Amino acid sequence: MSEELLEIGDRIVALATGDEQVEVVVGRSTSTEVRVYEGEVEQLASATSAGIGVRVISGNRQGFAYAGSLDPDVLADTLAEARDNATFATPDEWLGLAEPDGVAVPSLDLYREGLAAVSTEAKIDLAVALEKAVRANDARITGIDAADYADGVSEGAVVSTTGIRTVSRDASCYVSVSCVAQDGDDTQTGFGFSVGRLPDELDIEAAAADAGRRATRLLGATQPRSGRVTVVLDPYVTAQFLGIIGSTLSGEAVLKGRSLFADRLGEEVASAAFTLVDDATNPLAYSASETDGEGLASRRNVLIDGGRLQQFVHNAYTARRSDTTSTANAVRGFSSTPSVGCRALSLSPGTKLQDELLADLGEGVLISSVSGLHSGVNPVSGDFSTGAEGLRISGGQLAEPLREFTIASTLQRMLSEVAAVGADLEWLPMRSAGVSLVVRDVTVSGA
Repeated sequence: MSEELLEIGDRIVALATGDEQVEVVVGRSTSTEVRVYEGEVEQLASATSAGIGVRVISGNRQGFAYAGSLDPDVLADTLAEARDNATFATPDEWLGLAEPDGVAVPSLDLYREGLAAVSTEAKIDLAVALEKAVRANDARITGIDAADYADGVSEGAVVSTTGIRTVSRDASCYVSVSCVAQDGDDTQTGFGFSVGRLPDELDIEAAAADAGRRATRLLGATQPRSGRVTVVLDPYVTAQFLGIIGSTLSGEAVLKGRSLFADRLGEEVASAAFTLVDDATNPLAYSASETDGEGLASRRNVLIDGGRLQQFVHNAYTARRSDTTSTANAVRGFSSTPSVGCRALSLSPGTKLQDELLADLGEGVLISSVSGLHSGVNPVSGDFSTGAEGLRISGGQLAEPLREFTIASTLQRMLSEVAAVGADLEWLPMRSAGVSLVVRDVTVSGA
């Protein structure tokens, strides 16, 4: 089937004329989403999509068009529309398609033929089993907000007049659940999930136990006193934090003046414990892929190495403007032109699990969840302030639950104050992996 997508790209690229560059992105995917409530299906969606995007560059002008169909007549019309759009575009001397760079496309074990054969009933059963497992977890769990199963199988091809001709395909699935725990008038929520590439890789019991634990351990939470403390970010919070850091390391953000790291390449920007890697070739990453959105081979990019800023991530356009080479970080679907983004971020893990980190710390606060993270962070100044909840760390162990407080610092200070990275690396259904992260000297504002 991937060969069929390549052939479609070949046919359109063969129609290129004169000095125009033509790039064709062809994609096809299927997905299923199930939500159950009290043992019954509340939502069920199954979708199949296919489409093509065509980019034409001629005379320093770019035109783009796409169609949600692979019908032969539609394909020709899409090329014609892209050419027409190019005539109205503003000239840009930096425009140009990605070119082969000699990096071989990795062979990754991301596709599962068997996912398409799993029945809808079996997928529903997983969501039902997840809901039952959460309810059986603790008598204080009084409700389930959502018990979900989701999966997707996708394949894509990129063909261009510059010599790009690559394909990639993958399959993935996950379960997630959000529950409510109650003790008297106190109500708390918790969540849990499990990811895999086939349903039999999903751990229903672990997802249910995690959701129940997160909800019940916050019952009776109080507001902490204000002060400056050492915090331990829960893996899920760290994953969100890394997403913020990754967005500031985009070549696009640098060119637009939206990155606090714009002029700091080669400088120490974090503690020596902090090594940040973007590696879409890691098959454990939920967002792993053999190629990027422009058809270049995925590769391992070390962004911050032992605290030193090594590189930004680029697609072909931002690399050309920055006088460097693409890092294969073009992000797109067939219905859009390439942007730039980190694709599979993770920290190089340490040697200690969270319990050991807490024991070493002695006193502090575990941050189990945050709210308003994106609105509370300024990627240019680095100002950081977000709502949070968690548990006090006392005598090296988790103590009373805390809520209704904020944590504040700057991204620069938090990176420099990273004291330890945990060994509990956890791949989540997002573009960043989680791990426990110890950060000193963070302001907690509560009572």
